[in-house]
Order: sequence, then C-alpha cells, then structure tokens
Amino acid sequence: MSDDSDTIVAAATPPGRGGIGIVRISGPITRAIAESMLGHVPQPRHAEIAVFGDAEGRAIDTGLALFFPAPRSFTGEDVLELHGHGGPVVMDLIIRRAVELGARPARPGEFSERAFLNDKIDLAQAEAIADLIGAGSAEAARAALSSLAGEFSREVTSLTTQIMELRTFVEAAIDFPDEDVEFLDSPAVRGRLSGIAESFERIGRAASQGRALSEGLTVVIAGRPNAGKSSLLNALAGHDAAIVTGIPGTTRDLLRERIAIDGLPIHVIDTAGLRDSGDVIEEEGIRRARAEMRRADLVLYVIDSGAGPLQGELEALPNDPPVLAVWNKTDIAAPRAGHSGIAISALTGAGLPELRERLKTAAGYCAGDAGVFSARRRHLDALARAERLVQSAAARLAERAAFELVAEELRLAQQALGEITGEVTNDALLGAIFSGFCIGK
Repeated sequence: MSDDSDTIVAAATPPGRGGIGIVRISGPITRAIAESMLGHVPQPRHAEIAVFGDAEGRAIDTGLALFFPAPRSFTGEDVLELHGHGGPVVMDLIIRRAVELGARPARPGEFSERAFLNDKIDLAQAEAIADLIGAGSAEAARAALSSLAGEFSREVTSLTTQIMELRTFVEAAIDFPDEDVEFLDSPAVRGRLSGIAESFERIGRAASQGRALSEGLTVVIAGRPNAGKSSLLNALAGHDAAIVTGIPGTTRDLLRERIAIDGLPIHVIDTAGLRDSGDVIEEEGIRRARAEMRRADLVLYVIDSGAGPLQGELEALPNDPPVLAVWNKTDIAAPRAGHSGIAISALTGAGLPELRERLKTAAGYCAGDAGVFSARRRHLDALARAERLVQSAAARLAERAAFELVAEELRLAQQALGEITGEVTNDALLGAIFSGFCIGK
C-alpha cells in the first residue's frame, strides 16, 4: 500500500530514446519541488515553457511544465508533469533532481493506486488502464476504454443495488414473520429475482467477452517432428515466423508469435517435435514444449495425415488443458476415416478458416458483440460467486427457509460484487493488481 505522505516521481514514458519524455510527480511537496526546479509553480492546467534546473541553477532541460492542483488531478493530489526531451540521461537527471528535493521513486502502478485510494477511479477502472496500455487489438482497446469510462462499474453497481433492494424485502419479512407467505408470493419479489438473473446473464456474457479480449488465448502447437507445426504457425501468423525444413528436429526451442483473429489476441507458441532423442539440446526443447503444453489454454496437436498417429498417441494426450487434433497435409493425404479434430492444409490454407473459428469458440469469443468492456479472471470469479449465492438465496425463498440465511447470502453476494470495484478489498489484492502496472502509471 502506498504512503500518501510521500511524494513520488517516475517517468511516464517508456525507457529509451524518444522525441518527448515525461516525468510525473505527485504528492504533498509537489509545489515545493516546482518552486525549486522551475522557479515558480505553473498556472494550473496550462502548459508553459520552462527551464528545469539542477541544484546549482544550471539547466537540465527545457520543455513544457503542467501543474494539476489537488483534488482535480489524476491521483487526487498535487501533480506536476515535466515534458522534456526523451533521452534516458535527461530523464534520469530530472528524476534524480526530484529525489534530491524530497520525492521518492514510485513503485509500479503507484500513481493509479493513489487515484483509486483517493476515489478518483474505482478498482475496475484502474485495471482498465493497464488493459488499455496492453491492448493487443483495436477491439481490446475499445473494450478497455469502455471500462475506463466506468461502463463495467456502472453495470456492477446497478446489479448490487438490485440485490440490496431484494435484501431489504427479506429483512422486512424477518421483522414481520406473520406476513411471510404474502411476501414470498408477491410479484415484487418474483420480479426482482427475475431481473437479477437477467442482469447476471447480461453482465457475465459481456465480461467473458472482455476477458477474452484483455487476456487473449494461449495456444501451444505440439506434435511429432515434421507434422507441419511450424508451417501451421506461419499460416496463422500470415508470414514466415518459423523456419520450415524437411529435417526432423529443426525447431528446438520455443517460438512465440502474437496474432489477432477478429480482434481476439492469441499467443501462439510453436514447440519442438515430441519424440525420443539422444540430442541434449533437442531434449531440452522437448522438455520446454511439454511444460508449455501444461500451461496453455488450448493445445493444437498436429498430425501428419499421411503418416497418421502412432499407436496410443492421441489417447496419451492430457485432458487438461483441452487438446484439438489438427490433421495437417490434407493436400497430400486424407485424414484417417472417422477422425476427431479438424482437417487442414497449412500449405494451401484449406481448413484454416474453420480452425480460426474453433480458436474463437475455445476463448468464448464472438466478434462484433456490442457493449463489451474489458474484464479479468478475478471479475468473472466474483460474478460467478455472487450469482451462486443469489441462486441459493432464491432456492431458500422458494422452500420458505429461514429468512436470516437468505439475507446473509444476499449480503455475501453484495460483498463479492464489491470486490470488483474495490468497495471490498484488502492490501494483498491491491498489491497484486498494481504491481503488474508500468512504473509511472
């Protein structure tokens, strides 16, 4: 957790050379740092040319200075941005000068963390910042921007309000036990339960799409040597990402490629051919291949249609993660009769459109869905937990069970939804979320 008594500083632009580099400062002594470095505090929210000075009054750089006084800033604190020339030496000198004046280097995500702690954004919006920066497609960027604008949070808040209103009805029945039968049969209760179920279904569908866009699908291409694994990678990528030869064992290490199918980011990993080998380097490649298979969301197990699988080869494949058999080289030979999987030719492109559709299905993704916002696995877990609690509460109501238990389950459902926006949270969760952010964001 951040200490808001500190003033923090970091580069807000990527490391390396660039036309412009931005240093961001936030905290209680920001004005004093501005006075020392610039000679004055800039007019709020107006860009002005300034000289950034060192301890001896010499110029470190000349650029634009912008000052955002609290609370009308990104973090809710006084914020100073110095836009200078984007060289690593210049950036380092500006940051070192701010540290000399009392600031400390910011931790990853600490600016966004302070924005959350100061109620400038909620937790789902904070995560959307990282999703927007890391977006792998235009569709993913639009979904992240929707969450950053608060669309996901508003949906969750609306659902929470619906559950809270139902809980109010239940607690009223606890106070007036003689009227519980009328309460159970009231159209108001039935209507609220129906509306809550519809909201869960709608939000869950959009969140699942958003998670697919933000996290993508990790696909491992595996199989025996010369089955056409690298050719398949090249066909999916649309360029020669991997070396293709007729020599078994050409691919010895992992080869990673990032592609997008209708906006869905897919992380494709080509692996060494699976076989017994006396070559130490190839054996290490095979070990890495098996390790990646265990971590994948989906394994494409490539089979040479002409050679077919070995005895028991397909049966020996794991069930988790799921495996899709890909019968390759159908331009030369047809797959075995009654085969399971999908038939393709990486050379001619036959079957690849169907394979792409199977990849989207595996991710639960449907291109072109409106109203999608970025979401993460933890959001889906919280939604699922809240939905189960509400369903349990509805079952208890139908059975005329103790209303106290119903009210408690509805309270826990509210709490689960509060984890999404950060109304209910803990230091460990915040640390895990913000530690994955860029420094300076």
